[in-house]
Amino acid sequence: MATTRYLDFLYFEAGGGHRSAALALQSVLASRHPEWEVRLVDAQQVLDPIDILRKVTGIRTEDIYNKMLAKGWTLKSEYLLPVLHGLIRVLHREQVKMFRNFWAPRRPDLVVSLIPNLNRSLFESLQAVHPGVPYITILTDLADYPPHFWIEKQAQYFICGTPRAVEQARTLGHPPERIFLTSGMILRPLFYEATEVDIAAERRRLGLDPNLPTALIMFGGEGSAKMETIAKRLGRCQLDLQMIFICGKNARLLAKLERLETRNAKFVEGFTSRVPYYMRLADFFIGKAGPGSISEAIHMGLPVIVERNAWTLPQEVFNTHWVAEQGVGVAVKDFSNIVPVARGMLSAGSLAGMREATSRIHNRAVFEIPDMLDRVMAMAGAPAQR
Repeated sequence: MATTRYLDFLYFEAGGGHRSAALALQSVLASRHPEWEVRLVDAQQVLDPIDILRKVTGIRTEDIYNKMLAKGWTLKSEYLLPVLHGLIRVLHREQVKMFRNFWAPRRPDLVVSLIPNLNRSLFESLQAVHPGVPYITILTDLADYPPHFWIEKQAQYFICGTPRAVEQARTLGHPPERIFLTSGMILRPLFYEATEVDIAAERRRLGLDPNLPTALIMFGGEGSAKMETIAKRLGRCQLDLQMIFICGKNARLLAKLERLETRNAKFVEGFTSRVPYYMRLADFFIGKAGPGSISEAIHMGLPVIVERNAWTLPQEVFNTHWVAEQGVGVAVKDFSNIVPVARGMLSAGSLAGMREATSRIHNRAVFEIPDMLDRVMAMAGAPAQR
């Protein structure tokens, strides 16, 4: 009879990628290990009583962060990180106390963190209440942004999606047996579903030309004002192409793009769970430099165009270099220059070469991680009697 294991997955709603990764992994575990009980823990809810920004403004810290992303208020955001880390240090004792109280009623067999910045507080609180329970941080970025972002100096485990992140963990002194390398970022299982799509017919159904190069423009669940700039530049240029816009929950942006008059055809969608479907209808991707959207696009065979400038989140700068190194896309300084960049991508052989590069990347991370979790629990010993 299989042993019941109790796992806690910690996530934030900030940015959306942490929760998405937790849900994706939970769904795979439900089929692989139905005897495991996974509890999803929104760390923001646990820390709400000591959320200073919420007390001052009435708005949660993660909601402020998401609004900043949607509005594009990320200029020189690397200078905000030291301020954030300073605030975390001030609240460290309170954070540890809140999570000690949270973990006291139930001893998990494993704790998995899918969030940055707070791993020191989370690890210390867990060990204070349940010494010896293994703690894993799964980096949902392609690399760490030290210090004190993802990787801390403490006796824990790490699951990394790139050799660069593995190297960073080893540089901080973590032994190889506590570091696991996956083939990429966690993607939702629906991205792996084998689905036959008549691309020409589906493009016609959306009011698009079945034969024109098609760009998919997406900036996460909150959308971005940058999408309007891209729509105006590409929509009114002399390049023969067409566009699919996914605006997420941004109803105002959706309405703006629907009203926008353009030379080139466009299809505008709001929040949708059918991202893989729209990616199958596209030839290339334009969006933010987030690890999730880049990984989804590449997995679906789409070369990417991302932005790298003073507004790029510091933890995502590495992603833009990685894209170029892998030959799967390009980074532009400003989306106002999207037309010449798109022209270059669509030039003879360029798009085909990049699509070939995407086919050499085989990301199976969400299916690889369950075995890693099992190995860590086995190394930690049998679960305690309850």
